[in-house]
Parts: sequence; structure tokens; C-alpha cells
Amino acid sequence: MRVAVIMPVLNEAPALPHVLAEMPPGLRVVVCDNGSTDESPALARAGGAEVVSWPARGYGGAVAAGLRHLAASPPDVVVVWDGDHSVDPADLPALLAPIERGEADLVLGDRTARAAPGSMPPQQRWGNALATFLIARQTGHRFADMGPFRAGRYSALVALDLVDATWGWNVEMQLKALRAGLRVVEVPVANRERIGHSKISGTVRGSLRAGARICWACWHYGR
Repeated sequence: MRVAVIMPVLNEAPALPHVLAEMPPGLRVVVCDNGSTDESPALARAGGAEVVSWPARGYGGAVAAGLRHLAASPPDVVVVWDGDHSVDPADLPALLAPIERGEADLVLGDRTARAAPGSMPPQQRWGNALATFLIARQTGHRFADMGPFRAGRYSALVALDLVDATWGWNVEMQLKALRAGLRVVEVPVANRERIGHSKISGTVRGSLRAGARICWACWHYGR
């Protein structure tokens, strides 16, 4: 399979060289810079990644910019990969395996059993539990996690027409995937302590804003 990585990045200069150095060979890596004010774009290029600029702040908007960038030469599979060093590259084969075997269209990394101590603060675990509960109430399908490490067939992701530009993007993807009848599976993955400070779970304000957006996304995209 032709596999491309989309990596949304906002001021991840301390982590990015380590992340790119660990990247398995043969992957096309597209770093979507979300308005960084540090050296992230230059470090991404130095690490062999293609760089797409999307200065309008928003996780979903950055991923969407990456998908559009890939349209000229689309891969078979897209992997969304955080640039903060929390993803363990050793988990990539397990993430891709259900798609390679023809058993899934979308594979989500489940961090609940293998997260390193301290890598997922209480507010992040609470937000995940709330989102998975709300999705289950709307669809009857209970996800274990809302993790960012995920892989999907490029054609399937584009067909979902994802529009949420913020933290509601993961919720929108999972709700629309279920509604479209995509084969969605979860596989256990590790979650390492990130390098640097989280923009979302690292502050009370960020956690509250993300939680509110996730609740809105569950209501809006679940209608």
C-alpha cells in the first residue's frame, strides 16, 4: 500500500526532530503547519517532510489541508500522526494491518490500556469518556477512545466530506464513518509522554474549550 502521514503541528520544535527521525522508512510525511511561531516548518523540511501551511488555527483545518495536498498524487492510506512524540512508531504495523487484510476502512488507535503513566491527564480521560458516551447514545456504537493516531483509506476519508476545523474533527469523522457504513475497528496502541506542553489538555482553558467543542460536535454531527 502507498501510505502517507498527515501530521498537524503547532509549535512542536522540541519534539519534531525526534518524531521525524523515528519515522519508519518509505512513508510520505506531510507536516501541516498550523501557524507555528517557532522553527517547526524549517525542522520539518530538514527532517524530510513536505510542509503545508495552514495558519488558521484548528486541528481539523490542518488535517484537511493535508488531505487536499495529497489529492494531486493520492495514497492508498492516510495515517494521522501527532507531532508531539506521543505516538510510538512500533504501533504503525498494527494500525495498518486491518486495512491491509481488507477488514477495515478506518482504524483507530485505542490508548486506554497502554498509555504511559501521566501521558493522559485526568481531564483528557474525562473528555474521551464523555465523547464516547455521547456517540454511543446517538449511534449505539461504543468506542473505547478518541485517540488521534488513526489510519483510513484515502478515498473513504475524502468521501466523508469532513468540515470541522477544530477539535471536533475526530468526533465528526467517527460519527460520519458509522453513518456511511464504513468498517471501523480499534486496535490497542501505546501513548508516550509528549515532548513539550499540550495546547489542549495542558491548560484548564484549553481543556474546557476542547470539551465544549467536542460536545457541540457530538450534537451537531450526530443529528
